Amino acid sequence: MSRVAKATVSIPSGVEINIKDGVISVKGSKGQLEEQLHNDVEVKVEDGEVNFAPKDDAKNWAMAGTYRALVNNMVTGVTEGFEKKLKLIGVGYRAQVQGKKLNLTLGFSHPIEFEIPEGVTIEAPSQTDLIVKGPSKQIVGQVAANIRGYRPPEPYKGKGVRYEDEYIVRKEAKKK
Repeated sequence: MSRVAKATVSIPSGVEINIKDGVISVKGSKGQLEEQLHNDVEVKVEDGEVNFAPKDDAKNWAMAGTYRALVNNMVTGVTEGFEKKLKLIGVGYRAQVQGKKLNLTLGFSHPIEFEIPEGVTIEAPSQTDLIVKGPSKQIVGQVAANIRGYRPPEPYKGKGVRYEDEYIVRKEAKKK
């Protein structure tokens, strides 16, 4: 049985949660998020809390726990937001935000133009630092992974795009 599903999600002030036609929508100061609910999960909003339970009492506790975690992330996203920090390590590696595009120079023969998706903002406090922000944890993580995917850190010199808290295990160079 899922212990996660038994915990309730408290609704902070300024957040609205609506359930209509199997879609749960969460609206707050940072934006609005929607999620399609699974058929086997029952969701109730009462007394400033959201409760989750499976429709069949014997099974689907795991699915109820999954949706509890998703809704909790949605509530956190519309109140506080999520962010991922990236670092560019390497000689000549630069990032620059120009409108709705992110220009990356990552040692290729051409610059990379990354189209910033809706609902996500990217800041470049310096040429080698990036901050990806947004209300959806899934979209912020995917955008950061897509940027990192252009030049993942390599194990010999450690060059590439890495998360700020990521540790790269370095390999020893070839011996003569």
